[in-house]
Amino acid sequence: MSTPVTIIGAGLGGLVLARVLHVHGIPSTVYESEISATARAQGGLLDIHAEDGQPALEAAGLSEGFRDLVLEGRQQYRVLDIAGTVLLDRPDDGTGGRPEVPRADLRRLLLDALPDGAVRWGHRVTGVRGLGDGRHELTFTDGGVVTTDLLVGADGAWSRVRPLVSDAVPAYVGESFVETWLFDADTRHPAAAAAVGGGSLFALDSGQEWIGAHREGGGTLHAYVALSRPQEWFDAIDFDDRDAATAAVAREFDGWAPELTALITESDVAPVLRPHHTLPAGHRWERVPGVTLVGDAAHLTPPNGEGANLAMLDGAELAAALAAHPDDVEAALAVYEDAMFARSAAVAAATQEADQGNPTVQDVVAFFSRAS
Repeated sequence: MSTPVTIIGAGLGGLVLARVLHVHGIPSTVYESEISATARAQGGLLDIHAEDGQPALEAAGLSEGFRDLVLEGRQQYRVLDIAGTVLLDRPDDGTGGRPEVPRADLRRLLLDALPDGAVRWGHRVTGVRGLGDGRHELTFTDGGVVTTDLLVGADGAWSRVRPLVSDAVPAYVGESFVETWLFDADTRHPAAAAAVGGGSLFALDSGQEWIGAHREGGGTLHAYVALSRPQEWFDAIDFDDRDAATAAVAREFDGWAPELTALITESDVAPVLRPHHTLPAGHRWERVPGVTLVGDAAHLTPPNGEGANLAMLDGAELAAALAAHPDDVEAALAVYEDAMFARSAAVAAATQEADQGNPTVQDVVAFFSRAS
Protein backbone atom coordinates (compact mmCIF):
# COMPACT_ATOMS: atom_id res chain seq x y z
CA MET A 1 0.00 0.00 0.00
CA SER A 2 1.49 3.33 -1.07
CA THR A 3 -1.17 5.72 0.24
CA PRO A 4 0.17 7.54 3.34
CA VAL A 5 -2.24 7.52 6.27
CA THR A 6 -3.09 10.78 8.03
CA ILE A 7 -3.96 10.23 11.71
CA ILE A 8 -5.49 12.93 13.89
CA GLY A 9 -4.66 12.41 17.56
CA ALA A 10 -1.63 10.97 19.35
CA GLY A 11 -3.51 9.03 21.99
CA LEU A 12 -2.98 5.31 22.43
CA GLY A 13 -5.28 4.33 19.57
CA GLY A 14 -3.65 6.65 17.06
CA LEU A 15 -0.14 5.68 18.14
CA VAL A 16 -0.81 1.93 17.95
CA LEU A 17 -2.24 2.50 14.47
CA ALA A 18 0.88 4.42 13.42
CA ARG A 19 3.21 1.82 14.92
CA VAL A 20 1.52 -1.22 13.36
CA LEU A 21 1.41 0.58 10.01
CA HIS A 22 5.15 1.17 10.41
CA VAL A 23 5.69 -2.54 11.15
CA HIS A 24 3.97 -3.28 7.82
CA GLY A 25 5.97 -0.64 5.95
CA ILE A 26 3.03 1.74 5.49
CA PRO A 27 3.85 5.44 6.03
CA SER A 28 1.72 7.62 8.28
CA THR A 29 1.76 11.02 9.92
CA VAL A 30 0.11 11.77 13.26
CA TYR A 31 -1.11 15.31 13.91
CA GLU A 32 -1.54 16.18 17.59
CA SER A 33 -2.87 19.39 19.14
CA GLU A 34 -0.64 19.19 22.22
CA ILE A 35 2.66 20.97 21.83
CA SER A 36 4.75 18.05 23.09
CA ALA A 37 4.53 14.58 24.59
CA THR A 38 4.83 16.09 28.07
CA ALA A 39 2.46 19.02 27.61
CA ARG A 40 -0.07 17.58 30.07
CA ALA A 41 -0.45 14.72 32.51
CA GLN A 42 -1.60 11.52 30.81
CA GLY A 43 -3.71 10.04 33.60
CA GLY A 44 -2.97 7.17 35.92
CA LEU A 45 -2.74 3.41 35.60
CA LEU A 46 -4.28 1.36 32.81
CA ASP A 47 -5.11 -2.31 33.13
CA ILE A 48 -4.13 -3.85 29.80
CA HIS A 49 -6.38 -6.76 28.92
CA ALA A 50 -5.31 -10.14 27.58
CA GLU A 51 -8.12 -10.14 25.03
CA ASP A 52 -7.57 -6.76 23.35
CA GLY A 53 -4.90 -4.38 24.62
CA GLN A 54 -2.16 -7.00 24.87
CA PRO A 55 -2.72 -8.44 21.37
CA ALA A 56 -2.62 -4.88 20.00
CA LEU A 57 0.77 -4.31 21.61
CA GLU A 58 1.96 -7.68 20.32
CA ALA A 59 0.98 -6.63 16.80
CA ALA A 60 3.04 -3.49 17.40
CA GLY A 61 6.04 -5.63 18.38
CA LEU A 62 6.11 -4.08 21.82
CA SER A 63 5.10 -6.89 24.16
CA GLU A 64 8.49 -7.05 25.84
CA GLY A 65 8.61 -3.30 26.36
CA PHE A 66 5.07 -3.38 27.73
CA ARG A 67 5.99 -6.08 30.25
CA ASP A 68 8.88 -3.95 31.46
CA LEU A 69 6.35 -1.23 32.38
CA VAL A 70 4.06 -3.43 34.47
CA LEU A 71 3.77 -2.42 38.14
CA GLU A 72 3.77 -5.67 40.05
CA GLY A 73 1.12 -6.22 42.70
CA ARG A 74 -1.31 -3.64 41.32
CA GLN A 75 -3.93 -6.24 40.37
CA GLN A 76 -4.89 -6.44 44.04
CA TYR A 77 -8.28 -4.87 44.68
CA ARG A 78 -10.50 -4.38 47.68
CA VAL A 79 -14.09 -3.31 48.31
CA LEU A 80 -14.96 -1.21 51.39
CA ASP A 81 -18.16 0.16 52.82
CA ILE A 82 -18.43 3.80 53.85
CA ALA A 83 -17.35 2.96 57.41
CA GLY A 84 -14.04 1.73 56.02
CA THR A 85 -14.77 -1.94 56.68
CA VAL A 86 -13.02 -4.18 54.16
CA LEU A 87 -15.68 -6.45 52.67
CA LEU A 88 -13.53 -8.05 49.97
CA ASP A 89 -9.75 -8.10 49.59
CA ARG A 90 -8.51 -9.97 46.54
CA PRO A 91 -4.71 -10.21 46.40
CA ASP A 92 -2.60 -10.05 43.28
CA ASP A 93 -1.42 -13.65 43.01
CA GLY A 94 0.21 -13.17 39.62
CA THR A 95 -2.46 -15.01 37.66
CA GLY A 96 -4.58 -12.03 36.59
CA GLY A 97 -4.88 -11.12 32.92
CA ARG A 98 -5.00 -7.35 33.37
CA PRO A 99 -1.58 -6.04 34.44
CA GLU A 100 -1.38 -2.35 35.32
CA VAL A 101 0.95 0.10 33.61
CA PRO A 102 1.25 3.90 33.79
CA ARG A 103 -0.51 5.46 30.80
CA ALA A 104 2.24 8.03 30.26
CA ASP A 105 4.92 5.33 30.14
CA LEU A 106 2.90 3.26 27.67
CA ARG A 107 2.43 6.29 25.45
CA ARG A 108 6.16 6.98 25.58
CA LEU A 109 6.88 3.36 24.57
CA LEU A 110 4.73 3.83 21.48
CA LEU A 111 6.19 7.22 20.62
CA ASP A 112 9.75 5.91 20.88
CA ALA A 113 8.86 3.09 18.47
CA LEU A 114 7.87 5.51 15.69
CA PRO A 115 10.21 7.09 13.14
CA ASP A 116 11.50 10.58 13.87
CA GLY A 117 8.98 13.19 12.77
CA ALA A 118 6.06 10.77 12.60
CA VAL A 119 4.16 12.90 15.13
CA ARG A 120 3.61 16.57 14.32
CA TRP A 121 3.07 18.32 17.64
CA GLY A 122 1.16 21.57 18.06
CA HIS A 123 -1.20 20.87 15.16
CA ARG A 124 -4.75 21.60 16.31
CA VAL A 125 -7.34 20.93 13.64
CA THR A 126 -9.72 23.82 12.96
CA GLY A 127 -11.54 22.38 9.98
CA VAL A 128 -11.96 19.23 7.90
CA ARG A 129 -13.75 19.02 4.56
CA GLY A 130 -14.21 16.49 1.83
CA LEU A 131 -12.75 17.16 -1.61
CA GLY A 132 -14.40 14.23 -3.37
CA ASP A 133 -13.05 10.84 -4.45
CA GLY A 134 -12.11 10.00 -0.85
CA ARG A 135 -9.74 12.96 -0.45
CA HIS A 136 -9.95 15.37 2.48
CA GLU A 137 -8.46 18.69 3.45
CA LEU A 138 -7.46 19.64 6.99
CA THR A 139 -6.69 23.11 8.27
CA PHE A 140 -4.79 23.90 11.47
CA THR A 141 -4.64 26.83 13.87
CA ASP A 142 -1.28 27.91 12.48
CA GLY A 143 -2.86 28.33 9.04
CA GLY A 144 -1.35 25.15 7.66
CA VAL A 145 -3.32 23.00 5.22
CA VAL A 146 -2.93 19.27 4.52
CA THR A 147 -4.70 17.12 1.97
CA THR A 148 -4.91 13.36 2.32
CA ASP A 149 -6.31 10.31 0.56
CA LEU A 150 -6.80 8.39 3.81
CA LEU A 151 -7.86 10.11 7.03
CA VAL A 152 -8.30 8.49 10.45
CA GLY A 153 -9.88 10.31 13.37
CA ALA A 154 -8.22 9.15 16.58
CA ASP A 155 -9.06 12.43 18.26
CA GLY A 156 -11.28 11.34 21.10
CA ALA A 157 -14.69 12.27 22.43
CA TRP A 158 -14.95 15.65 20.67
CA SER A 159 -13.49 14.47 17.39
CA ARG A 160 -13.21 17.01 14.59
CA VAL A 161 -13.17 14.13 12.09
CA ARG A 162 -16.37 12.39 13.25
CA PRO A 163 -18.76 14.85 11.52
CA LEU A 164 -17.47 13.56 8.18
CA VAL A 165 -19.18 10.22 8.85
CA SER A 166 -21.77 10.81 11.58
CA ASP A 167 -24.04 13.47 13.08
CA ALA A 168 -23.80 11.86 16.55
CA VAL A 169 -22.76 14.15 19.41
CA PRO A 170 -21.64 12.91 22.86
CA ALA A 171 -24.26 13.28 25.59
CA TYR A 172 -23.64 13.70 29.32
CA VAL A 173 -24.53 10.51 31.20
CA GLY A 174 -25.36 12.05 34.58
CA GLU A 175 -22.12 11.16 36.35
CA SER A 176 -18.72 12.80 36.69
CA PHE A 177 -15.41 11.95 38.26
CA VAL A 178 -13.47 14.37 40.41
CA GLU A 179 -9.82 13.32 40.28
CA THR A 180 -7.40 13.80 43.16
CA TRP A 181 -3.75 12.84 43.75
CA LEU A 182 -1.96 12.13 47.03
CA PHE A 183 1.84 11.96 46.80
CA ASP A 184 4.26 10.02 49.02
CA ALA A 185 1.14 8.59 50.59
CA ASP A 186 2.66 6.00 52.91
CA THR A 187 4.51 8.78 54.73
CA ARG A 188 2.28 11.83 54.25
CA HIS A 189 -1.18 10.22 54.00
CA PRO A 190 -0.84 6.92 55.88
CA ALA A 191 -4.52 6.38 56.67
CA ALA A 192 -5.57 6.76 53.04
CA ALA A 193 -2.65 4.60 51.91
CA ALA A 194 -3.62 1.82 54.31
CA ALA A 195 -7.23 1.93 53.08
CA VAL A 196 -6.22 1.65 49.42
CA GLY A 197 -3.77 -1.18 50.03
CA GLY A 198 -1.38 -2.38 47.37
CA GLY A 199 -3.61 -2.05 44.32
CA SER A 200 -7.11 -0.65 43.83
CA LEU A 201 -9.91 0.38 46.17
CA PHE A 202 -13.64 0.62 45.49
CA ALA A 203 -15.75 2.16 48.27
CA LEU A 204 -19.47 2.89 48.15
CA ASP A 205 -22.84 2.70 49.83
CA SER A 206 -25.04 3.11 46.75
CA GLY A 207 -24.23 4.02 43.17
CA GLN A 208 -25.04 7.72 43.61
CA GLU A 209 -21.55 8.39 44.92
CA TRP A 210 -18.48 6.23 45.30
CA ILE A 211 -14.72 6.46 45.54
CA GLY A 212 -12.22 4.51 43.50
CA ALA A 213 -8.46 4.73 43.91
CA HIS A 214 -5.28 3.22 42.47
CA ARG A 215 -1.86 2.94 44.01
CA GLU A 216 0.44 4.37 41.36
CA GLY A 217 4.21 4.15 41.27
CA GLY A 218 6.33 5.91 43.87
CA GLY A 219 3.72 5.76 46.63
CA THR A 220 1.21 7.98 44.79
CA LEU A 221 -2.53 7.46 45.26
CA HIS A 222 -4.79 8.48 42.37
CA ALA A 223 -8.47 8.73 43.31
CA TYR A 224 -11.63 8.91 41.22
CA VAL A 225 -14.44 10.44 43.25
CA ALA A 226 -17.66 9.61 41.40
CA LEU A 227 -20.84 11.64 41.77
CA SER A 228 -24.14 11.09 39.96
CA ARG A 229 -25.27 14.69 39.65
CA PRO A 230 -26.61 16.89 36.82
CA GLN A 231 -24.17 19.11 34.99
CA GLU A 232 -25.74 22.15 36.65
CA TRP A 233 -24.64 20.87 40.06
CA PHE A 234 -21.01 20.82 38.95
CA ASP A 235 -21.39 24.13 37.11
CA ALA A 236 -22.22 25.76 40.46
CA ILE A 237 -18.79 24.77 41.84
CA ASP A 238 -15.77 26.95 41.08
CA PHE A 239 -13.10 24.35 40.34
CA ASP A 240 -10.58 27.17 39.97
CA ASP A 241 -10.99 27.71 43.72
CA ARG A 242 -9.22 24.65 45.12
CA ASP A 243 -10.46 24.95 48.69
CA ALA A 244 -14.07 25.67 47.74
CA ALA A 245 -14.18 22.82 45.23
CA THR A 246 -12.65 20.37 47.69
CA ALA A 247 -15.13 21.36 50.38
CA ALA A 248 -18.11 21.08 48.02
CA VAL A 249 -17.16 17.57 46.93
CA ALA A 250 -16.26 16.42 50.45
CA ARG A 251 -19.67 17.50 51.76
CA GLU A 252 -21.26 14.83 49.58
CA PHE A 253 -19.36 12.23 51.61
CA ASP A 254 -20.33 13.36 55.12
CA GLY A 255 -20.39 10.37 57.44
CA TRP A 256 -17.83 8.37 55.48
CA ALA A 257 -14.72 7.04 57.24
CA PRO A 258 -11.96 9.68 57.48
CA GLU A 259 -9.43 7.43 55.76
CA LEU A 260 -11.74 7.46 52.72
CA THR A 261 -12.62 11.16 52.73
CA ALA A 262 -8.89 11.86 53.06
CA LEU A 263 -8.68 10.84 49.39
CA ILE A 264 -10.63 14.07 48.76
CA THR A 265 -9.54 16.47 51.48
CA GLU A 266 -5.82 15.63 51.52
CA SER A 267 -5.26 15.85 47.76
CA ASP A 268 -1.92 17.42 46.91
CA VAL A 269 -3.35 18.99 43.77
CA ALA A 270 -6.57 20.85 43.02
CA PRO A 271 -9.49 18.52 42.25
CA VAL A 272 -10.04 18.00 38.52
CA LEU A 273 -13.55 17.59 37.11
CA ARG A 274 -14.03 14.85 34.50
CA PRO A 275 -17.61 14.75 33.16
CA HIS A 276 -18.67 11.51 31.51
CA HIS A 277 -20.20 11.49 28.04
CA THR A 278 -21.30 8.79 25.65
CA LEU A 279 -22.14 8.25 22.03
CA PRO A 280 -25.31 6.27 21.28
CA ALA A 281 -24.92 2.56 22.03
CA GLY A 282 -24.16 0.76 18.80
CA HIS A 283 -22.96 3.96 17.09
CA ARG A 284 -22.12 3.26 13.46
CA TRP A 285 -22.16 4.96 10.07
CA GLU A 286 -22.36 4.16 6.38
CA ARG A 287 -19.02 3.73 4.62
CA VAL A 288 -17.58 7.13 3.66
CA PRO A 289 -14.67 6.92 1.20
CA GLY A 290 -11.24 7.77 2.53
CA VAL A 291 -12.06 8.25 6.21
CA THR A 292 -12.71 6.25 9.39
CA LEU A 293 -12.47 6.53 13.19
CA VAL A 294 -10.81 4.66 16.04
CA GLY A 295 -11.26 4.70 19.81
CA ASP A 296 -13.48 7.22 21.57
CA ALA A 297 -14.02 9.09 18.32
CA ALA A 298 -15.92 6.00 17.12
CA HIS A 299 -17.48 4.51 20.25
CA LEU A 300 -17.26 6.72 23.32
CA THR A 301 -18.76 5.24 26.50
CA PRO A 302 -18.55 6.18 30.19
CA PRO A 303 -15.40 4.84 31.90
CA ASN A 304 -15.67 1.05 32.00
CA GLY A 305 -12.07 -0.18 31.90
CA GLU A 306 -12.38 -0.88 28.17
CA GLY A 307 -11.75 2.42 26.41
CA ALA A 308 -7.96 2.42 26.05
CA ASN A 309 -7.86 -1.30 25.29
CA LEU A 310 -10.50 -1.01 22.57
CA ALA A 311 -8.75 2.02 21.06
CA MET A 312 -5.48 0.12 20.82
CA LEU A 313 -7.18 -2.91 19.28
CA ASP A 314 -8.96 -0.61 16.81
CA GLY A 315 -5.61 0.83 15.76
CA ALA A 316 -3.97 -2.56 15.39
CA GLU A 317 -6.87 -4.08 13.44
CA LEU A 318 -7.21 -1.09 11.11
CA ALA A 319 -3.49 -1.28 10.32
CA ALA A 320 -3.74 -5.04 9.74
CA ALA A 321 -6.71 -4.56 7.39
CA LEU A 322 -4.85 -1.95 5.37
CA ALA A 323 -1.82 -4.22 5.12
CA ALA A 324 -4.01 -7.15 4.03
CA HIS A 325 -5.71 -5.10 1.26
CA PRO A 326 -2.84 -3.04 -0.17
CA ASP A 327 -4.64 -2.34 -3.44
CA ASP A 328 -8.12 -1.65 -2.08
CA VAL A 329 -8.32 0.88 0.74
CA GLU A 330 -12.10 0.89 0.74
CA ALA A 331 -12.25 -2.88 1.20
CA ALA A 332 -9.80 -2.57 4.09
CA LEU A 333 -11.87 0.13 5.78
CA ALA A 334 -15.06 -1.91 5.36
CA VAL A 335 -13.45 -5.01 6.91
CA TYR A 336 -12.16 -2.95 9.84
CA GLU A 337 -15.43 -1.11 10.44
CA ASP A 338 -17.61 -4.23 10.33
CA ALA A 339 -15.54 -5.88 13.07
CA MET A 340 -15.19 -2.67 15.09
CA PHE A 341 -18.92 -1.92 15.00
CA ALA A 342 -19.80 -5.38 16.33
CA ARG A 343 -17.15 -5.28 19.04
CA SER A 344 -17.92 -1.79 20.29
CA ALA A 345 -21.69 -2.38 20.24
CA ALA A 346 -21.28 -5.42 22.49
CA VAL A 347 -19.15 -3.44 24.95
CA ALA A 348 -21.57 -0.48 24.91
CA ALA A 349 -24.52 -2.77 25.58
CA ALA A 350 -22.73 -4.42 28.49
CA THR A 351 -21.79 -1.02 29.91
CA GLN A 352 -25.34 0.25 29.57
CA GLU A 353 -26.69 -2.83 31.35
CA ALA A 354 -24.16 -2.50 34.16
CA ASP A 355 -25.08 1.16 34.65
CA GLN A 356 -28.79 0.46 35.16
CA GLY A 357 -29.94 1.35 38.69
CA ASN A 358 -27.66 2.19 41.60
CA PRO A 359 -25.61 -0.82 42.73
CA THR A 360 -25.10 -1.29 46.45
CA VAL A 361 -21.85 -2.29 48.06
CA GLN A 362 -23.26 -5.80 48.41
CA ASP A 363 -23.85 -5.91 44.63
CA VAL A 364 -20.25 -4.91 44.02
CA VAL A 365 -18.88 -7.50 46.44
CA ALA A 366 -20.99 -10.17 44.76
CA PHE A 367 -19.75 -9.10 41.32
CA PHE A 368 -16.08 -9.22 42.26
CA SER A 369 -16.55 -12.47 44.17
CA ARG A 370 -17.93 -14.08 41.00
CA ALA A 371 -15.07 -12.63 38.99
CA SER A 372 -12.59 -14.32 41.28
